[in-house]
Amino acid sequence: MERTYFITGFPGFISKQLLLKILDNEMSFQKIYLLILPNTEKQCRDFLLTLDQKYPDYSLLKIELLCGDITKKNFGLSLKNLNVLINDLTDLFHLAAIYDLAVPKKIAYEVNVKGTINVNEFALKLKSLKRYTYFSTSYVSGTREGRIYEHELEMAQTFKNFYEETKYYAEIEVEKLKTQLPITIIRPGIVVGHSETGETSKFDGPYFILNFFTKLRYLPIPQIGKNNAYCNFIPIDYLINAVYFLSHAEIGVNKTYQITDPSPYPVQDVYKDFLSYYLNKTTVGIIPIKFISPLLSIPFIRRLLKVEKEVLSYFNCKSEYDCINTLTDLQNTNIKCPDFKDILPVITNYYKVHKSLIEKHVLIR
Repeated sequence: MERTYFITGFPGFISKQLLLKILDNEMSFQKIYLLILPNTEKQCRDFLLTLDQKYPDYSLLKIELLCGDITKKNFGLSLKNLNVLINDLTDLFHLAAIYDLAVPKKIAYEVNVKGTINVNEFALKLKSLKRYTYFSTSYVSGTREGRIYEHELEMAQTFKNFYEETKYYAEIEVEKLKTQLPITIIRPGIVVGHSETGETSKFDGPYFILNFFTKLRYLPIPQIGKNNAYCNFIPIDYLINAVYFLSHAEIGVNKTYQITDPSPYPVQDVYKDFLSYYLNKTTVGIIPIKFISPLLSIPFIRRLLKVEKEVLSYFNCKSEYDCINTLTDLQNTNIKCPDFKDILPVITNYYKVHKSLIEKHVLIR
């Protein structure tokens, strides 16, 4: 049976890469439906037009944009479209969410929790569903420290921001359906650019460090804090390759996967290496995090440095994300997480060349 895909969250960075992976690997599929917000339609159509030359064997008629909104019942789709989806869909990928660490509570709950409940209700109606793949985050662990396991979810944790909190409650809602639907839950770490090209469509996560270096490049740059928390960075290609395999293989049914770096480095090591590759400098002295946090509470300072204050909490979050399910189920494939220090020069160089795009892709409140 040919597969029919439905992907929410398009044209986000991860959803775009997922679409390209499907096109690269599927010899034949029935259709791909992309749920988009109406105000992104032109952007989405322009992107699809660029695929014509790369994938001449695929008619764009097999990729359909559906304007809708996950916060609305049935996404606000017409009854005609809804009936087609209910009868034909085999694979549902839910990526749509608010990923901003500084997101207000009301917006986060509306999109991340209510939106996911709507997607769940939609999934329960699908008559031909082979897999419902939900994108959570490894940070549903909140402020927990120590070893974090894939089977753990409700551990009385508290949260560093409303993004974490609402993704936690959303994952609980999806977890409830594992007895009714073939579900795969994906908990990515912090996603960076492609391991070979550095390509990314947004500069967040560790790129905030580079924003900081850019603004202070003519000054001595101190180390931030003494805590040796571990990084949780993964390149986009590792994430997509792992997700594509795990969401199609029978072994992935009703499992939760933390797609994280199995051999992470301390944040301070990565910070120093970024500084070395980017500015050919070394850190001078140490500035405690408790001194930086008040500064980043000032909107002008945040905008100047292009760094959200919420990022600081990840410098001293001493959590290690176990990924045994992921490693075990990928062990007979060639899908491996690259050594992050090996890809640091690639990531940094891409930022150097494309940093003028920061203003377009990074929102600092």
